Amino acid sequence: MSDRPLVAVLDYGSGNVHSAVKALIAAGADARLTADRGLIQDADGLVVPGVGAFRAVMEALRASRGDELIGRRLAGGRPVLGICVGMQVLFDHGVERGVDTEGLGEWPGAVTQLEAPVLPHMGWNTVQVGEKSRLFAGIENERFYFVHSFGARTWDLDVHPPFPSPTLTWATHGTPFLAAVENGPLSATQFHPEKSGEAGIRLLSNWIDGLGTATL
Repeated sequence: MSDRPLVAVLDYGSGNVHSAVKALIAAGADARLTADRGLIQDADGLVVPGVGAFRAVMEALRASRGDELIGRRLAGGRPVLGICVGMQVLFDHGVERGVDTEGLGEWPGAVTQLEAPVLPHMGWNTVQVGEKSRLFAGIENERFYFVHSFGARTWDLDVHPPFPSPTLTWATHGTPFLAAVENGPLSATQFHPEKSGEAGIRLLSNWIDGLGTATL
């Protein structure tokens, strides 16, 4: 038996996920790529990776009923971390090349193409860390690795007491966009922690350390 927190990495057909598993293990988790519904529900944390197009990721999630698993975990206050397109699909919808696709609807708003002279936004970038961030504790001034052309450029969720306000971290490529969100049990990063060197491992470690304390 491992005394490391069990983190399920949702296996729904998204490519290039093994690096995320390795990074989570390096960060201190017992990480497993899995489609097992029981394990996903019972794990201490669930990571939702995503690469490619918003529409393709949503189709794969729905085909595997991954959308149901994410919703059930969040309904029970169980921690979930979305990465890259795994963050984007948490919003109401995504608009890519004229195609408007319904997302998971955990957060209001749309994911749209960045307004920048060069796309995709590929490479290292700094972030403007939100106040009292747990994910970025000790790495507020580090750089992280991005690969994307689309993002959430506004935040439209109004939160009222007693619920705490989400912590929003922004980055800029042409115009500002959300680089990370911490919202109770639901967190997400637009960048790839698993490709962000020691800073990315530290961020994942911060998330893992908080798995027992995430609340609605």
